[in-house]
Amino acid sequence: MVYAVVRAGGRQEKVEVGSVITVDRIAADAKNSVSLEALLLVDGEKVTHDPKALAKVNVTAEVLNDLRGPKITIHKFKNKTRYHKRQGFRAELTRLKVTDISAQ
Repeated sequence: MVYAVVRAGGRQEKVEVGSVITVDRIAADAKNSVSLEALLLVDGEKVTHDPKALAKVNVTAEVLNDLRGPKITIHKFKNKTRYHKRQGFRAELTRLKVTDISAQ
């Protein structure tokens, strides 16, 4: 069983080959693929966490689609002062499918 912990969009995700993850919006290259930075690699019984060894690890993923997250409504209100402020937010997201985890 081979899996890696990668840094994607300010968060850490545990990924295997074939797993689908949703991260903050990432721009892909011409081949529609993205390379992710590995923080930890587990290959059976062998665990790699050394930065020099992890520099050789390549985690590639293909971009499935770009999407927007759910609408978040922010409402600020202060009692007895007639103050209220309404604001909305939708995150720009990218769905990725991990295609390869390789260590040279």
